[in-house]
Amino acid sequence: MTARLQHYHARMQRVLDHIDRHLDDDLDVTTLSRVAAFSPFHFHRQFSATFGITVHRYLQLLRMKRASYRLAYRSGDTVTDVAFDAGYDAPDAFARAFRRRFGQSPSSFRSEPDWEAWHAAFGPLDHARSKLLTQTYSPDDVTIRDVAPIAVAFMEHRGDPAALGATIQRFIAWRRANGLTPKNNPTFNIFHTDPRPTPITDYHVDLCVGVDSPRHALGDGIEAGNIPGGRRAVLRVVGPGDKLEAAALYLYRNWLPQSGEEAGDFSLYGQRLAFFPDVPEHEAVVDLFLPLK
Repeated sequence: MTARLQHYHARMQRVLDHIDRHLDDDLDVTTLSRVAAFSPFHFHRQFSATFGITVHRYLQLLRMKRASYRLAYRSGDTVTDVAFDAGYDAPDAFARAFRRRFGQSPSSFRSEPDWEAWHAAFGPLDHARSKLLTQTYSPDDVTIRDVAPIAVAFMEHRGDPAALGATIQRFIAWRRANGLTPKNNPTFNIFHTDPRPTPITDYHVDLCVGVDSPRHALGDGIEAGNIPGGRRAVLRVVGPGDKLEAAALYLYRNWLPQSGEEAGDFSLYGQRLAFFPDVPEHEAVVDLFLPLK
């Protein structure tokens, strides 16, 4: 990549970062063009050419993504609250826009989301964000820790990754019913396969919560388990969940061969420390743990 192109990409990345930090503000083209140091006339066209969608649609999709997460995973948030926070003046206007986007009303989505339609709706957003997803890591970003074993209750997801949202809903509902809050009980994901295995039916991830009593691991698809202790290479990932794949690749493809270490027998896993939509997506935090021999 030439220096000119790197500079251009850096200017556009500043715009995405600004949007992430100010999603609730009035983000008009004039404001964003100043962030990118382009004229408003050229900025609108350059944004569309770079990301494949207009800046207006990009903002709509980001706000709708946050709204849909709150509806699916935060039962305490009312539809009215979600509508206002998404920038709509009235719940009816939000409901119409939501139905156009997902083919469901907000209430219907909350009770039984159509995850296939959800993924299709956010395809343009995922494509746009991947254009400048250039997070790089260095050996200094990886620390080695000795960790203690952790007793967990877990729910297994096997099959199409697109259906993971439904498993997450069931897991959150069970955790909430048992009084296991993220503040008091750590949350983990154990990644038994790559994010996009072939075939996708091989996809396997466990959703886990740390527990101090086996009484929690009863029924509703929940089992008792254990994350073993030992030496771990730890890499902190800040930002959207799609950064996890790049971080895992760095650990296995770059860090591990150069470190002189060998991978252990347990799967890669992550501890979720800050959750979207409780925090803005760019502030979500996950520590990835690579077991070592």
